[in-house]
Amino acid sequence: MPQQRHVLGHSNDVSAARNAAVGEETPSFDWPVRVYYEDTDAGGVVYHANYLRFLERARTEWLRALGFEQDHMAQEHGVIFAVRSVQIDYLRPARFNDALLVRTRLAKAGRASLDFLQQIHLDPVEHNAGVLSKAEIRVACLGVGNFRPQPLPRVMLEAFSLVR
Repeated sequence: MPQQRHVLGHSNDVSAARNAAVGEETPSFDWPVRVYYEDTDAGGVVYHANYLRFLERARTEWLRALGFEQDHMAQEHGVIFAVRSVQIDYLRPARFNDALLVRTRLAKAGRASLDFLQQIHLDPVEHNAGVLSKAEIRVACLGVGNFRPQPLPRVMLEAFSLVR
């Protein structure tokens, strides 16, 4: 099983080298994913919509690593998060049983939104391979009851400022 690697406001030699290789200057968060048979299509490659699932999991785990559980955010702060826009490029296919690494980086924290830059790699530790997919994703902060834009809670903005 791939080793979990989290890089949030600090770096080590391996993560710094990985970040430099993709031209990132701010810290990133890495989340391993294994491709299961259920993720693939009839051609044996990951179905395009499943890349979005991998990206979502990595963003959720990034928030969790910062101490934010989404159900608690809804209960304690009255906010939820919804994807507002996605721009994704599929560069190379992932296949059954591939070990992937989803790299997540917060590009911008706005008043009521978060912009992420995400990449999916074949796990560099096992394959020393390049980027399979790149995505730019905007997530909106919404009120639980009305689904209207709400300012990001201050506690989140403070945490985000430490990892950018």
